[in-house]
Amino acid sequence: MPDIKKRETTRWIKAVAATYQRKIGEIGYLFCTDEKILEVNREFLNHDYFTDIITFDYCEGDMLNGDLVISLDTVRSNAELFGKPYDEELHRVIIHGILHLCGQNDKGPGEREQMEAAENRALALRR
Repeated sequence: MPDIKKRETTRWIKAVAATYQRKIGEIGYLFCTDEKILEVNREFLNHDYFTDIITFDYCEGDMLNGDLVISLDTVRSNAELFGKPYDEELHRVIIHGILHLCGQNDKGPGEREQMEAAENRALALRR
């Protein structure tokens, strides 16, 4: 398990969700290896590649509900690749999943840049 300050992180996630006029319902976190996230990616999304996070959205109205499957292996390698502290990269990935639950996308034209800007705004709220 990663060393996450639960109360502080929960407050932060609630603050980010509030900026999208959303409330936090039930959010599940599964921290796993690259092998496990590849298995989940293949089974549920028919994708045959590694990723840092998979978000399962069960939202109802303005209530955020979902599961975040996070590969700690990929988080660690991305932190090294981008020259970022592990803790910062982990929180970026967590909030990335929350932003998906808030309705943010990152696959269409220009959406990746919008998602990165949203992540940066969210990370600024954590400080």
